Amino acid sequence: MKMEKIGLIAGSGKFPLLIAESAKKRGLKVIAVAHRGETMPELADKVDEITWIGLGQFGRLLSAFKSREVRHALMAGAITKSKMFANVKPDLKGLEVIGKLLIFHDDDILKAVARELEKEGIIVVSSTDYLPELLAPSGCLTKRKPSKEEMDDIEFGWMVAKELGRLDIGHCVVVRRKTVLAVEAIEGTDKAILRGGALAKEGGVVVKVCKPNQDLRFDLPAVGISTVNVMSKVNASVLAIEAGKTIVFDKEEMIQMADRNGIAIFSR
Repeated sequence: MKMEKIGLIAGSGKFPLLIAESAKKRGLKVIAVAHRGETMPELADKVDEITWIGLGQFGRLLSAFKSREVRHALMAGAITKSKMFANVKPDLKGLEVIGKLLIFHDDDILKAVARELEKEGIIVVSSTDYLPELLAPSGCLTKRKPSKEEMDDIEFGWMVAKELGRLDIGHCVVVRRKTVLAVEAIEGTDKAILRGGALAKEGGVVVKVCKPNQDLRFDLPAVGISTVNVMSKVNASVLAIEAGKTIVFDKEEMIQMADRNGIAIFSR
């Protein structure tokens, strides 16, 4: 059955805005549920209807979609993980969902939300179906290619990052000379890069991958200009990402910045 409207569960960053624009171009009515303190206010101008909620107010989210007869929804944009402990004030439905979780990890939370939506007849679809061009292509994206030593670090970091992802801790590691300098946890990628880069002094290799058994409907790793900018501050030398499973924002500008700073971006 052809979709006439799509529900958008919006987190932070520009991804929800891009998704809304793409959906509108396809002739869909966009019903957004946005998170206060996370979602960019500009989203309100790009959707047909918007409801603002606090973290954990799943009952309000569900009500916003059901009252508007939304049958398909997607998730776009991150939630600042550190805020999950300080700013979550769940409503009764949110408490019910959280109460079913054995482990308070990203995938567990998102899958629990998806399950509850689908119980109410709302099918959760992949956000990248609307913007497949944002997925990383394979190959070296920059003028400079990784050296043999850097490729060895990529292979090592890839193995570590996949294990980190298997445990649902984070997407990213920083390595140098086959030594792990930082792993991403609740603080996020940028701070992990700063910590690892400070220890490396220079030449840190940043590896960011999709988690094994990742539900591709949500929580794909993402990189962009800000990632390369942070890397340049600590003289990191390589960014390795997973082709087809990493969202790349402002790709051309990101590559140009990497080229200016002698950073290699390798997608495999």
